[in-house]
Formats: sequence, structure tokens, C-alpha cells
Amino acid sequence: MGDGRWGGADRWRSAGRTLARVLVVWAVSTLTMLVLAGVLPDFQLQSADGDSFTRTALTAATAAGAFGLLGALVWPVIVRALLLVPALLLGLLVFFLNGSLLLIALWVIPDGRGAAAPETAVVVAAVMSAVASATSTALAVRDDDAYRRRLYRLTGRTRPRDPADSAGAGPGTVFLQLDGVGHHVLRGAVADGLMPTVAGWLDAGHRLTPWRTDWSSQTGASQLGILHGSNEDVPAFRWYEKDTGRIMVSNRPASAVELQRRAVHRTGDGGLLTVDGASRGNLFSGGADQLALVLSMAARRGRRNRSRAGYFAYFSDPANAVRTAGSLVAECVREMYQSTRARLRRETPRVSRGGTYPFVRAFATVVERDVVVSAVMGDMLAGRTAVYADLVAYDEVAHHSGPHGRDTDQVLARLDRAVALIATVAEHAPRPYRIVLLSDHGQSPGETFESAYGLTLKDLVRAGCGLPVPRRVRRTPSGSEARDAARDALRSALHRPVDESGETARELPARPSEPVVLASGNLGLISFPDVPHRMTREEIDRRHPALLRTLAHHPGVGFVLVASAEHGSVVLARDGVEVPVAELADGGPLAVFGRGAAAAVRRTDGFPHVADIMVNSMYDPATGTVHAFEEQIGSHGGLGGEQSRAFLLSPPDLSPPVGAGEELVGAERVHRVLRRWLRESSGPQVPIGPAAALEISPSARETESILPVEGPVAPDKNH
Repeated sequence: MGDGRWGGADRWRSAGRTLARVLVVWAVSTLTMLVLAGVLPDFQLQSADGDSFTRTALTAATAAGAFGLLGALVWPVIVRALLLVPALLLGLLVFFLNGSLLLIALWVIPDGRGAAAPETAVVVAAVMSAVASATSTALAVRDDDAYRRRLYRLTGRTRPRDPADSAGAGPGTVFLQLDGVGHHVLRGAVADGLMPTVAGWLDAGHRLTPWRTDWSSQTGASQLGILHGSNEDVPAFRWYEKDTGRIMVSNRPASAVELQRRAVHRTGDGGLLTVDGASRGNLFSGGADQLALVLSMAARRGRRNRSRAGYFAYFSDPANAVRTAGSLVAECVREMYQSTRARLRRETPRVSRGGTYPFVRAFATVVERDVVVSAVMGDMLAGRTAVYADLVAYDEVAHHSGPHGRDTDQVLARLDRAVALIATVAEHAPRPYRIVLLSDHGQSPGETFESAYGLTLKDLVRAGCGLPVPRRVRRTPSGSEARDAARDALRSALHRPVDESGETARELPARPSEPVVLASGNLGLISFPDVPHRMTREEIDRRHPALLRTLAHHPGVGFVLVASAEHGSVVLARDGVEVPVAELADGGPLAVFGRGAAAAVRRTDGFPHVADIMVNSMYDPATGTVHAFEEQIGSHGGLGGEQSRAFLLSPPDLSPPVGAGEELVGAERVHRVLRRWLRESSGPQVPIGPAAALEISPSARETESILPVEGPVAPDKNH
């Protein structure tokens, strides 16, 4: 009808089709239950004396109907009550809760004809849910109305937006971030046939544009810049702030909410998504009202905006819950198989993949993917103007399996299927959608620093400071040389009559504290917490005469950045190379790191919270390898190789990201490009004031208990 509302005949036809589908699903579920009762010895649908087939069939129909009714009425209540349970545990509880509902359904059958052992009930319930879901979906495939209603139910929507609400509205825009997928990796995946959806878009004229990240090539800096227009003063994934005495970690709720607050204060508006926007699976909100799995909002008041709110809409469907839980278990098994295969083949480089890592990987590659994709589907069906979602699966697997190989190829193929599903659902949305793919950084392969040299960066720093180190470190060439150099430098310093700089030295504490050494991929940060200001090279040399020389001359270190009373700041490298930052160019000690390295270092040097010493690992351009200062054989966070080359894939009806011959540099520039595209699609975006951007609870630290992944530094969104 013209007004978009159904007439009486339409409603009756729709009700008739719905009733027919319910009856068919009920019949198939009944048949499934009969088959399972005949196959499983601990599952019965008959009395002890035996029943006729008709009686047994009625019993099965009663149990199937009761199980379906309980799933529709009780399951959403159970899931909402379990939102406080850690997400990994919730995924495993799904099977047992579903089995419990089946036991209740059997209990209501008269005369005790239905019975099952608890472990058998889990199996029967899982099969019943899967069969019912498959049957319902199959029946709805050729019925657009039914298909759309099912998608609404899966995504927590109760009805489509009235077409009149979208009359005259421009296209919506969906930004899908493939976390950690570099420009080179995407091109390789397309060439190898792993991502046919992306390949089809490229053939249809989509633009694939590389963009260069900042020195801190990690999600915290990149996504803050992309969503909020400023990543100023984010020197790494984790860093120490002397003025507050705390360690900032990008994927901790308290840190994320503070970083977002600072960005909003600097820019004066709420972010990219302030107008009818949705933020899904991100570190930051972008100013969106609709939120799911957004880390910076974990501390926000109100149940609606809690970090886990997105789980309910997805897991309230028992078929979704069973399917995702089954996939989670399968992914855990897949990871254990792949790690065992790597050990047996003695593949190198390799890192430990035991403990809880299989569950962490399964959460990132299955649970978060399914919930985020479902939320994006709901946003499109609701006609939202702008959606930004992060799919972290590749980044998580690449850290432990390496950015190139069979493990990550499988993840890329599954990501392509997720993109294809979103593109299909967009065809049912009440407005057209433009889908933009992008990444926040790439990943560079390489053996870890510890594996290559037998000691960690922290061990090397302690040895260079003359501090105690473990015996195993003293036995390594690097550790032995650093301790000898520190000992010799200390003897020399004791006989030094005046300070070499010739200037009056600032008073330093008589009893220096131990340095804080942090790692962000192949970028290391060293801070001395007892000194309130950024220490200069001269001050560090007086306190630890061998430290800077030990770091700059180490074969695993590419260069070192440190402030200087004489030169402002300097870059130190092997063979005694010293270049003032003001004179830095892309040649000299930074030549191997490629174009733009000097500008990236110079920008970070001006940050208020830059560390006393910034250490970037070596980079071998022949192999593309770096040495991560943490346990990762695929890493990012500093300069060197593919980690600094992200991508932007845009439809041809959007304007080119940059002009011919220009290069897209920095996350803040990407933000301006995305803003321009939103204006082209839907008119001007109206920023909000910073005061309305965040509502922080009295103690943000308390909110860490409601994160999807337990632990202080969750690796599911590492960097």
C-alpha cells in the first residue's frame, strides 16, 4: 500500500505463512527427536512398558513443542541474567543451559515417558536447535518478508523502520575495519582467491588505497585518530605517564575512556559517528549512540551502554547461541591442532600458544565476529546513517601464527564470508548502503627479540644499568657485554671531574628507582619514574653511563630516540651515529625504514608523554622482518615493514581518498577522508560538544570486570 502499511489481506497471508512455517519446524523437530531417541541409548520417549508408534510420536511432539516454547520464552531471560558471566564461560555454558531446557521439556511429559541422561540432553538439545534453525532459515529463503523478520530477530530488532522515515535519505555508510590486515596481505589474499568478495569489488571498480600509519602502528593510536580525529600524545600501545604515575594500556577500559576524553577535548566534537551512528566491537565509540562491545563505554553509566550489551541481542536466539558455541569449541580444537603441527614440524619462528590462548583466539575469531556482524546487520536493517565495526580475528591469529601462512589464510577466507553476508543483508535494508573496508595497520613478521638474542628488552636495559639480571641473561653475549660496559662506564664516571655538557645539572634523586620498560610490538619504551620530567641524554649518561650506548649498538635495535640538553632530541644508532631530530631526514639512520619515518619520529618526539627512551627494533628490508619485544611473531607498534602499510577500499561512487600522486598519511588524515564521505552521502555531520561525549562512572577501574576477555591486558585486541 502507498503508506507502507499492510492491509488486512496482507496480514492474514503473512500470519498464514508464519503458522505454516511454525508447524513445519515443529514437525521436523519432532522427527529429529524420534530419530535421536532411536539412536541414543540414554534418551527415551516411551514408558517402561513400551508404547505404540503413535503414542511415541505424540510424546515426541509434546517434548519438541515444549522445548521450542521454552527456547522462545525462557532463553532470552537466561541470557540477560548471564551477561555478567565472562563471555568465554558463557559460550561454554550455552550447551549445558540448552540441555537443561530439554530436561525441563521432558519433565512436563505425562507419566514420565520422557527421560535423558544429562550429557545426552546436551547433545539432543544442540542437534534440535541446529535442525530447527536450519529448517526455519530454509523455509524463509524465498520469502523476503520472513527473511527480513528473521534478521530483525537475530539482531534484536522488532520491526523495520517505516519507509516514510527514510524517504529522501541519502545512502548509509558501513565502515568495516579488518584489524591488522595490511595492504600487502589484502592484495595477496585477493590474488590467491581467498577473498572472492573483495576481488569482485575490485573488479567492479572499487579503489584500493594504501595509507601509512603513524610511528605507533597499532589499534589504539590508529582507531582513536580514525574515529575521533586526533591521536595526539599516544606514543605506543602502552606507556608510562609520569604526571599521573600510571601505565596507560590502550585495551584497558580505564585507559580507553581517558584517551577518548582527551581526544574529544582536543577536537571539540564527539567523533565520526555522532549523527545517527553505531559503534561495534571498537576500542572507542566515535560519538555513536548505538554501542556494542565498545571498550571505552565499559565505564559508562546505564545498562544500555555497558560493554556487553551487544551480546544479549545475539545470544537471545538459542540457535545462534548453540551455533556460535559449537564454532567456539571447533576453533579451540583447530588452534590446538595447528599449534601441535607447528611444534612437530619445528616451524620457526614460533611462540608458545598454550594456556588460555586457544580460548582467547576462539573468542576473537568466533564470538566477537558473530556478535559484531549480527549488530551491523541490525544497524543496516534499522537504516542507521553511519556504522563502524572492527573485526579483530586476523590480528589475533597473526600475532601467534605469523601474518603469512595457512592459519591466517583460513581467517581471511572467513572474514571475506562475513563481509559477503553483510553485503547481502544490505540489499534488504530500507536505504542503500556504501560499504567501505579499511584496516588500522598491518603486521610485520619476525623472530622475537628474546628468541633471537636470549634476553628481553627489560633484561638488556637492566644489564646496561648495572642492575641484577637472571643468570641465563648473564650467559648471553648481549647480557655479558652490557654488564661489562656498565661496569667500565661506572668506573670511568667515578673519575670524571665535571659534567661533559658543561651545564649545571638538575638534581636527580640520590636513590634512583628501577626503570619502567614496556613493549608495544617492536617498539620499546623506557621511563625513569623517580624523575618527574623527561630525562635528557646527559642526565641518563650521568646515572647509567653505558645504557644508551648498549641500546644503540645492539644488533637487534634499529635506533633510539632520547631528549638532549644540547641538541633538543637526538636519534642514536649503531656505529656511533647521532642525528638531532630537527635535522632528521628519511636518509641516514632511518633510511631502511622508508619514506615518512623521519616525520613520524619527529611528531612523536613532541608528545607530552613520550618515554625517556624510545627504542625501535631492527628492520631487515630483504626479509621484511622485525624483532618484537613481546611474544609475537607477527607484530606491529613501531616502524619497519608491512605494519605501517594499512589499506582503504572504497566504492567508486565515493570521491577518491587523495589526489593523483598524493599519499594518505596518518590516522587523522583518514578521519578527514571518512568525514568527507559521510558528507557526500548524507549531508553535513553536526558535531556535539565535548561535555556530552562521555559519562564516566566514579571508578572506571571497577568496570574492568565486565570486559569480554579477562585479564589486565587482553590479547584479543592487542595493538
